[in-house]
Amino acid sequence: MDEEFRSLMDRLEPEADGSPLYARLAATEDAEELAGVLVEPHRPLWARELAAFRLGCAGDRRAFEALVLLLNHRDPERCVSAAHALALLADPRTSRAAAALATNTLRTAYALHPVRLLTTLRAPESVPALVCTLQGLLAPGEPHWRVALACVEGLGSLGDDRARPVLTAALPHPRLGPAAAAALSRLPGR
Repeated sequence: MDEEFRSLMDRLEPEADGSPLYARLAATEDAEELAGVLVEPHRPLWARELAAFRLGCAGDRRAFEALVLLLNHRDPERCVSAAHALALLADPRTSRAAAALATNTLRTAYALHPVRLLTTLRAPESVPALVCTLQGLLAPGEPHWRVALACVEGLGSLGDDRARPVLTAALPHPRLGPAAAAALSRLPGR
């Protein structure tokens, strides 16, 4: 049991409230049983999350839709688990879904984990989505500075020169300036 799975189990156990389904889903090696939980009506969220996580980590693409929904959840811990499973799933749709979530201005408060996932994936969609998201977060008084900081750090990690203008624009921002300078130093030609 890896650290992410152990963390998920510790978090979901109180939600399961002694349900025998919890132990069964945690132990089963039957992918069909796990996939069934994702489509059966009236299953609790914790059961769907556990099944999707296990399937995603095993590379079973039937978990994709459930994991994307969890990546956009208001509970950050659900987002962390979903991002971990999506990174392991290696579904080609993941980067497009993460980019759509990261750039949705109505969901900016929940964009931190899609932004981090885009950095991890290093997909063609990653740099354009992070640039777009960061541009929208550079206004004075913008409350989602943690998402902006994740964009800056991600762009530095990706090292793509297309990020230079937006990283330069981030330099005067008090919370972003040092990270933007570090990110700019990682771009080619500097």
